[in-house]
Amino acid sequence: MNKITQLFKIKYPIIQGGMIWNSGYKLASAVSNAGGLGLIGAGSMYPAVLREHIQKCKLATDKPFGVNVPMLYPNIEEIIQIIIEEEVKIVFTSAGNPKTWTSYLKEKGVTVVHVVSSSKFALKAQEAGVDAVVAEGFEAGGHNGREETTTFTLIPMVKEQIQIPLIAAGGIATGKGILAAMVLGADGVQMGSRFAASFESSAHENFKNTIINVKEGDTQLTLKELAPVRLIKNKFYNDLQELYEKCPTQEELKTLLGRARAKRGMFEGDLEEGELEIGQIAGLIHEIKSVKQIIDEVILEFEIVKQEFSKSIF
Repeated sequence: MNKITQLFKIKYPIIQGGMIWNSGYKLASAVSNAGGLGLIGAGSMYPAVLREHIQKCKLATDKPFGVNVPMLYPNIEEIIQIIIEEEVKIVFTSAGNPKTWTSYLKEKGVTVVHVVSSSKFALKAQEAGVDAVVAEGFEAGGHNGREETTTFTLIPMVKEQIQIPLIAAGGIATGKGILAAMVLGADGVQMGSRFAASFESSAHENFKNTIINVKEGDTQLTLKELAPVRLIKNKFYNDLQELYEKCPTQEELKTLLGRARAKRGMFEGDLEEGELEIGQIAGLIHEIKSVKQIIDEVILEFEIVKQEFSKSIF
């Protein structure tokens, strides 16, 4: 056992990212049943829908699972109360100040983890009293840090600054990636893109099939003026680039973005006008598989490569 498996009482130090429109109870429970920690992504759920997914997750697994909560969520107080009422014991917070809810959640017996993109914010999260941090590199899909610090640079920098457990995220989808993150100082890893392309993911089949066909260079971080997001290049992305050539205002960007772009792309399967969020590591994901297959394969590869590494490095 290591710090992460002890903290969450799980078999493997693998956390499934709480991705919007991908991370319903089916995915979260499947990851937990396979030995990792599944997270329900509250960011794309109305409060009543979140409660339903938590209740269904309880029926689908007797293993630990958690909820990912973006702090900027408009119904954040209601979301937190549902989490407490439903006795969820693990919460990952992101996109906001961890001081806002950490002490309250911990008073209720909840283990709190915060997602950061820099050493500065990792320290702030530690000072806020979180139990661990996820340090997410620039390679990651979805909403990302403005610093553009890559995972291999970020992990050792954060490790140097904090004393609490460290979870690496961004560009990790293989056993080799897990080993690399741990060599750099991580106690565990969070994988998002790899689980988005699983049978249990709630994403649309069109989106899943697009993920497994992504090549190097097919994703790009954009919309830094609003909230940086890594997207697969499609018609919507190209429309954004045309608008950027005219030096748009934030209002013009918001107008083009509109509402529900992410839902349209990832959940409803509109590959032209939708927002398709995925990490750079998608270029290494070539097949849609079950969660159990994914976890079994990455653990097997991790063990094999770890043995080979220890024998042949020098």
